[in-house]
Amino acid sequence: FLQRHHFHSFSCSEAFVLVAVAYDRCVAICRPLRYPVLMTSRTSAALAACAWLPALLLPIPAVVQTSHLAFDNTAPISHCFCDHLAGVQASCSDTTPQTFMGLCIAMVVSFLPLLLVLLSYAHILAAVLRISSREGRSKAFSTCGSHLLVVGTYYSSIATAYVAYRADLPLDFHIMGNVVYAVLTPVLNPLIYMPRSKDVKAAITKIVAYYKTVLFLDFENSISS
Repeated sequence: FLQRHHFHSFSCSEAFVLVAVAYDRCVAICRPLRYPVLMTSRTSAALAACAWLPALLLPIPAVVQTSHLAFDNTAPISHCFCDHLAGVQASCSDTTPQTFMGLCIAMVVSFLPLLLVLLSYAHILAAVLRISSREGRSKAFSTCGSHLLVVGTYYSSIATAYVAYRADLPLDFHIMGNVVYAVLTPVLNPLIYMPRSKDVKAAITKIVAYYKTVLFLDFENSISS
């Protein structure tokens, strides 16, 4: 039950963090001159709290409700981690209320954040279309490229997991759908955001220069010896 809460809590927080980043991009493009005033450290802390606190609290009712179900001593959970629906399906009780609650929470943590992200990008698109220069439009879109790629990866993995559950597919496909949802986005996030970070670029350049120097010195030493 603790593993189930943590897994769904982190999944919820990722959806809410994507909304916070969308709001940040919306302010940066739609209100560029007021950005330092609107996006203060206090605002950033409030956005972080709005992303983490609901994510910690929302899975609790479903976990507590599921903990009251009856399970056989040898009830298998056909999964590689304790997913909510997989745990509910392993129960020998009536699981209709738990399934309904899980669906409601999934709607809140999936479709509501997606709606807010789409609303933010509708404002961004309207602001970008008002920019006359092609260079200005390209710069505005480039600031959103990484975030849009992460949003697309996150929700496509959710769709894969949902289709795997709802379609009449073998159990292995159900498990693989959730593994994609649980692993793909966290693995791709640093790969997507890292190339846009100046600090990461500077660190990589420094490491490459260091190893070039070491290899060159080793090559010189081997020649001289």
